[in-house]
Amino acid sequence: MQLSQQKCNNEGGKRDRTRDMIFATCKTADSSLLTEGVRVPKPKTTNLLTSDEQSLSTMNLIVSYRGTAHPLSVLPESTLLALQMKLEELTSLPPPHQKLICRGRKLNLPPETTLEEAGLKDGMKAQLLGVTEGELAGMRTAESEKRRKEEVLRQRATMNLPKPRSTMTRSSSYIFHSLVPLPHLPAPATAHALLSKLAADPAIQHVMQTHRFSIGTLTELAPHEHPELLGLNVNHGEAIKLRLRTNAYDGFRLYSDVRRVLCHELAHNVWGEHDNNFKALNSQLNKEVTDFERAQRTGAHTLGESGPVYTPTVSTPGLEVESEAQAYILGGSSAPLSDTREERRRRALEAAVSRLRREEEELEQSCGTAGPNHISESASASSASNES
Repeated sequence: MQLSQQKCNNEGGKRDRTRDMIFATCKTADSSLLTEGVRVPKPKTTNLLTSDEQSLSTMNLIVSYRGTAHPLSVLPESTLLALQMKLEELTSLPPPHQKLICRGRKLNLPPETTLEEAGLKDGMKAQLLGVTEGELAGMRTAESEKRRKEEVLRQRATMNLPKPRSTMTRSSSYIFHSLVPLPHLPAPATAHALLSKLAADPAIQHVMQTHRFSIGTLTELAPHEHPELLGLNVNHGEAIKLRLRTNAYDGFRLYSDVRRVLCHELAHNVWGEHDNNFKALNSQLNKEVTDFERAQRTGAHTLGESGPVYTPTVSTPGLEVESEAQAYILGGSSAPLSDTREERRRRALEAAVSRLRREEEELEQSCGTAGPNHISESASASSASNES
């Protein structure tokens, strides 16, 4: 019996040693598997891998944006959103504004699509297109400003500018009481139309109302009878004669030139000689004509009778310089200004002053009311009877 008990103990010891050997063998096998680098499968991730430890499972891409190539190492199981977020770090281009072109086509896939599912492979190249938030904001601002300017121009084109309103009662006495073209000259109807235009000129009417000029007859000078004259005031406003035609009778002189002679002859209603008093009044009349036209163009309030708006052929900046030139002739200053824009304006003003003075000198030479070609009142009356 004692021998049987000892035998059982020996067999039990063998079983324990066998079990320990099996456990040791399993443990050794597990250790060898770990040391040999067997990897346990991991779940999908959206992170980009750039470490050397994962280099065996990553793929390399090159994404170009505006001439700059960006090399990337990514996991095939990473999503397109993860790639877009990485590209945003490199280019400041938000994912909604990114357009990724690969092999000639846009990757228009859901953000959760993996790079492997999108068809990206190791070594592939892609092109990134899009604009940043700052650039987009600048484009929106420019577009908004463009629309604003277009709206302003549209409103200006459709708005009705107010007509100049009158604060002066118009008198029927301060007018040209009769218009008489010379019937023996060619195209008397055209000459009458030109005289009518002068008489109805709003700027001329404004001057006549302001200075209470009343002219008996507005007529014309025959070039062959007085080739040296451009205008004549008979007896301080009894009649004003203007050269309307060219010397060769092949046409009519410029309206602006004839009107300037008319202002000169209107000044002779007050002053007979070409002295400083006359020159000051003549410059004042021309300035009033220019200021009136500028006010008509801008729709400003003017002192004068309301009526048809006369549209001058000179632009508003030109009228401003003309007005300043007339003011300078009346006694203004021509001191140079330091600003570049003002300096250009000053030079234009000086040129206008020089031109106006030269024209006035020519008018004085060709004026029959005074000057070297002066015609006496008796001669004027005789001429008038002959012309009629």
